Amino acid sequence: MERYIIEVPHGEDKNSCKRAIQVFMRSGSHFVTNAEWGCMDGDHKAWLIVEVDNKAAAKRILPAAYQQGAKITRLHKFTREEIGEPDNLMEHHSG
Repeated sequence: MERYIIEVPHGEDKNSCKRAIQVFMRSGSHFVTNAEWGCMDGDHKAWLIVEVDNKAAAKRILPAAYQQGAKITRLHKFTREEIGEPDNLMEHHSG
């Protein structure tokens, strides 16, 4: 299993926030109902960290209305060996 952070934006108006939170809370998914929200600080997004098999599985966790706009990023913790061997580290670097 891999770990992913999912970022889900929604509209900045009060109704968009309320609707997004309600949809997430009614989803029934443990992951989704435990999302973290940035609305109270003016960043109108929800974040989830999940452990699933792949990006497609991460996307399927989300309510359908929010799947399209979601940003899904695979997370990785570097080991001492990876840090100590910069050439090995860059083999898997994208960008």
